[in-house]
Amino acid sequence: MAKDTPPFDLDAFLPYRMNVAAGRLSRAFSRHYRERFGLSTAEWRVLAHLAQSGGVSVREIHARVDMDKSKVSRAAARLEAAGHVTKRPSGTDRRLVELALTDSGTAMMAELAGIARSFQAGLVEDLGAADAEALDRALRRFARLETP
Repeated sequence: MAKDTPPFDLDAFLPYRMNVAAGRLSRAFSRHYRERFGLSTAEWRVLAHLAQSGGVSVREIHARVDMDKSKVSRAAARLEAAGHVTKRPSGTDRRLVELALTDSGTAMMAELAGIARSFQAGLVEDLGAADAEALDRALRRFARLETP
């Protein structure tokens, strides 16, 4: 390293800071669904995706929620065993399994959606409207970035 090159400052590195913030926010929110329903983060993400998208395959959930396919599969199996999710062969490709919420899963997700909205409202209030809007715009831009 050249003498005049400052040392790398991890705490100033934006991807690191975003990852730390995301982890802390995720852990803070997870207390709500873990305490109320005993759900893992993977189970919450599967439920939330199914509530938004309807019946989809594990592959589609994996791509959308940025979670390892095996984690999605295990979460789906636990949710199915608990009666919150059903599996059926996909109409387009019999090798694929499509997941969907049961009535129990839909009811649970309705309650979870209220908890999530309340949690987000608190975050927006803490940030203030202008900063929350700026953060939302920045996150939308980052979400469109291609990975190498």
